[in-house]
Amino acid sequence: MSRPLLFLDVDGPLNPYAAKPERRPDGYTTLRVPRPAGTPDGLSVRRRPLRVWLNPEHGPALLGLGYELCWATTWMADANRWIAPVLGLPELPYVDFGDALFQERSDGVHWKTAALVDFADSRSFAWVDDEQSGPDEEYVTSHHRGRGLLHHVDPRVGLRDDDFRTLADFARSPDTSRATG
Repeated sequence: MSRPLLFLDVDGPLNPYAAKPERRPDGYTTLRVPRPAGTPDGLSVRRRPLRVWLNPEHGPALLGLGYELCWATTWMADANRWIAPVLGLPELPYVDFGDALFQERSDGVHWKTAALVDFADSRSFAWVDDEQSGPDEEYVTSHHRGRGLLHHVDPRVGLRDDDFRTLADFARSPDTSRATG
């Protein structure tokens, strides 16, 4: 039996970007990522690096959950360059969203959802993100033959102990039942 996939979003679950901007959360370190040329930076002419808060304890905790980890983030391959080393993660596979990147759908399903279902190919998976909603759960239920857990993480606080417990419980649960939530 193969391990379930754990699709990891960066901004929100791992980088609590919506936390109070003047105070880094306890246990987190600040990473400054240079913005590529041509990246819009609001009204500023200066191109400030992107501030990312990461908790190095998340890497070992994620590795201990019993999943095959996979990036499911707009960072795509760059997550291996910038995020994985800070967390102590090995190079991970990533979902290449291609033309679906940021493309809004008329049915309210998040632009990542169909690509994740296709990538999983009926294999059980959990997806941690801060942007899933009811239409995504409905899509996974109707289009994915394996189990799926859509686990919402508050982008003001990032992954917490309760989130890790929920993910561990799902990884240990039998493959015969379906789950969303």
